[in-house]
Amino acid sequence: MSKITKIFKVIIKNQWVRIGIAIIIVAVIAAEAFYIGYDKGVKNPQTVIIRGVANIDEGKPDAVDFNTFWQSWKILKEKYVDTGKIDNQTLVYGAISGLFDSLKDPNTVFMPPSDAKKFNEEISGEFSGVGMEIGIRNDQLVIIAPLKDTPAERAGLRAGDKILKIDEKESSDMAVDEAVKLIRGPRGTTVVLTIQRNGWDKIKEFPVVRDIIQIPTIDFEMLAQSEVEGKDIAYFHLYNFYENAPFLFYQSAIKAAMQNPKGVILDLRNNPGGYLEASVNLAGWFLEPGELVVTEEFGSNKKEEFKANNSGFFKDLPTVVLINEGSASASEILAGALRDNRGIKLIGKKSFGKGTVQELEYLKDGSSIKITVAHWLMPNGGLIEKNGIMPDYEINLTEEDIKAGRDPQLEKAMEILKSQL
Repeated sequence: MSKITKIFKVIIKNQWVRIGIAIIIVAVIAAEAFYIGYDKGVKNPQTVIIRGVANIDEGKPDAVDFNTFWQSWKILKEKYVDTGKIDNQTLVYGAISGLFDSLKDPNTVFMPPSDAKKFNEEISGEFSGVGMEIGIRNDQLVIIAPLKDTPAERAGLRAGDKILKIDEKESSDMAVDEAVKLIRGPRGTTVVLTIQRNGWDKIKEFPVVRDIIQIPTIDFEMLAQSEVEGKDIAYFHLYNFYENAPFLFYQSAIKAAMQNPKGVILDLRNNPGGYLEASVNLAGWFLEPGELVVTEEFGSNKKEEFKANNSGFFKDLPTVVLINEGSASASEILAGALRDNRGIKLIGKKSFGKGTVQELEYLKDGSSIKITVAHWLMPNGGLIEKNGIMPDYEINLTEEDIKAGRDPQLEKAMEILKSQL
């Protein structure tokens, strides 16, 4: 690792992200001409002369020939019909984006300065949009989870919904970052999402009015096992694993402890993820210190283990966990760790299946690179990515249930918990 790179580990939506400051120099203006040709030993090389570009060889591998790239650049600059619309820096950003697009990994992307700024706003917990996490599943743009008390949730959008169009633009072959740019916009404006939902015969349009999105983290309350019993079940509904999640959970856990709960329901439905440290921290409330939470497996066969490092305060209390199609990334890590280590029952629907590790590198011009560097493995060795986690009890939550104010998944969780008391 370069001495100029400082790495800080965080997780975003689902995922480890290492935030770093790395200097990558691309196409800086200079006075001299550079000659790019085939490598030595190639017969009759063709040489392209490109003027006004410096640092071409910065970080260039020895075996890579950029002649075709610069040929294309030269032809474009000389022959494109609207040469006045060509901006050199935009071309450079487009070329870099092509490098990442060629990997066909929706989580490995290049973000020019404007996109990087929006990305950082989202991490900070407040941004203008409709309030939902989206991703790619089976080559289809889908909603991972609508966030609580947001325009997306109020409009009736649900985890697992397929987004066919954003306004009038079809989403086929659309990258996640492109979709995010189209969905987000100024507060008070409307975006129309064309949605296909499992069980529907027809597609439906959802007009959603954009707003400033403030992302909630946790709700806590004590629940009663029945109408005639006192409230002795601690219910934690965690909406994300952002930076403040451990402290907010600590506050709620203290409130729960003062009421001597007999059991715990941990609700991770529609929780798209957050910081890995937050997931490991919360696992430590339910596991013995030192128990394995998750393993990172890198392409070099290197592995790094993350173990519970908290008090284990709830480790002896009967506990059940709720998951659904909107449970992703850090949610899946926590659910898998509690199941594999303690045999805690999972209730709901199969989770999303987001289990890759990304690094986020900040570049000096304000751009950033998000790149997949590892996979997550559950304590039992299972791979989360694309597989998700199957619940022990698969329970549907229908639109009729939602309209009637019923929650059969929570009811099943209470039933299972009562059987363990």
